[in-house]
Order: sequence, then C-alpha cells, then structure tokens
Amino acid sequence: MSTVTTTPEAPKASGSRRPRRTREVASTVPMSTFLWALAALYAFPVVWFLMSAFKPGSELFRYPLTILPEDPTTAGFELAWDRFDFFLYFSNTLAVAVTTTVLTVMASAMTGYALAKYEYRWVKVFFVCILATTMLPTEVILSPTFVVIRDLGMYNTLAGLVVPSILTATGVFMFRQFFVSIPDDIIEAARIDGAREIGIFFRIMLPMSRPIIMTLAIFSFQWRWNDYIWPLIVVGDERKFTLQIALRSIVGAENIDWPLLLAASTMSIVPLVLIYVVFQKYVMNEDLNAGLKD
Repeated sequence: MSTVTTTPEAPKASGSRRPRRTREVASTVPMSTFLWALAALYAFPVVWFLMSAFKPGSELFRYPLTILPEDPTTAGFELAWDRFDFFLYFSNTLAVAVTTTVLTVMASAMTGYALAKYEYRWVKVFFVCILATTMLPTEVILSPTFVVIRDLGMYNTLAGLVVPSILTATGVFMFRQFFVSIPDDIIEAARIDGAREIGIFFRIMLPMSRPIIMTLAIFSFQWRWNDYIWPLIVVGDERKFTLQIALRSIVGAENIDWPLLLAASTMSIVPLVLIYVVFQKYVMNEDLNAGLKD
C-alpha cells in the first residue's frame, strides 16, 4: 500500500515582507516630513533674498510684501558691476581665497603627515600646542598677529591677508587623523623599493587623502571668502578691499542703496554655490579606505 507524503508549503515571502516594508515606510514618513519642513524653513529667507535682488527700490518695502517681483529688473546688478566696481573687489577676494586655500591644503597635509608618521617626542608636544590654539578666541590673537604683519611690511597688502591664514589647526588635525589610519607597512614597502620621503608623500600619501583635501579646500575657501574682521584691520586701501569690506561700505550712516546692496550680495555668493555643486560629490562619495586592505 503506497503512502503519500505531503511537503508543507513554504510561507510566502511577499506576505512577510510587505508588512515590514509598510512599517519602514510609515516610520520614515514623519522624519522625512520634518526634514523637508526644516529645509523649507531655512530656504525661505534665502529665496526671499534672491528674489528681492530683482526688485526695484520702490517695490522692496511696499505693503503687502511679496516674494516674487512684480516688475523684475537687473538694474541693481548693472549698477553693482559699473559704479560699485564689483569686478575689482571680486578679483581681490578670489585671489586671496584661492591662494590661501592652496597653501593651507599643502601646509596642513605636510604637517599632518609629519605628526602622524614621525615618532619623536617633540612632535607630539608640537601637535598638542597646535590643538591648544583652537581654545584661543580669534579676538585674542588679532593684535599680536597685526603687529607681526606690520613689522614684516605686509600691512595694506594682499599678502597680509594670506600669510596668517595658511596654517590652521583644523586642517592639521584632519590630515593627521587620516594619515594615522593608514598602515605604516605601505610606507615601509615604498622605502624598501627605494622611494624617498618626498616621493612617498606626493606620490602615495597625498593622492590617498583626496577626500580630506576636498573637504578642507571647501572649508578654507569659504572661510577666506567670508572673512571680514581681518581684512578690515589689515587693508586700508580701497583698491585692495575684499568683497565683504566693500559690501559694508555700501551701508551709509543715514542711507542704504538696497538694490545695489542686494544685487552685489547675490553675486558674491555665486562662487560658494559653484564650489559646493562641483566638489560636494567628491567629498560625499569618496571611499576613505581606498587602496587599503584589511
């Protein structure tokens, strides 16, 4: 007599996955809604600022206020480019920001590499001294820094804006922490193959630190582009003003040319937006462990 064996049916995967997926979607909706609301809250004044740059002066303070301009105009931008001499101030700021960024990245990378890979007691003490500078407010070191720049003959020059900003504790710390995570076996293997120290740094270590380079470059460019206090102290010649100082000069004691100020301010943020759009993918998508094996 033959027996029939029945195999129990496996549970349907789709039925078990659907409630889990539904729960995941339901749990992310409140957080996504909150983040979108927060983004809109931050974007609202920015959008109002950008739209106001295209409004004529008579429309800026007319009640009721409107976000979109009823009679769009580019007169403020034309005025900023011609009478305000925007190109001169833009060139000064761009030269200072680019030069300082390049020197900051190189100096920070070299210093961070030395602090991470050279085992000397005085090197560790030097690293602690660098970190200690982060506890000093900027206002504390303004006076001694100005005295040094003045005695070096850099007062009222663009070099006086660049030199004090080259070495930053933040950049040194970022590179030092990254180079510490790289195994020393890579450096030892390069030395066995006959590579010199400068070749190891520029041909091996520096390319591996590209994510840190991009991150520090964005930060450094933003810091120097928005810097106000130090250029105000060091530069006295109007032909050498940076954008932030020049924009402040538009604000008079009793009268403010709002169309000119809004248009010039809008043009001044364009480089920062371009820097973010171009380089953010390199920062966010880089693999910090590229080239390394476990």
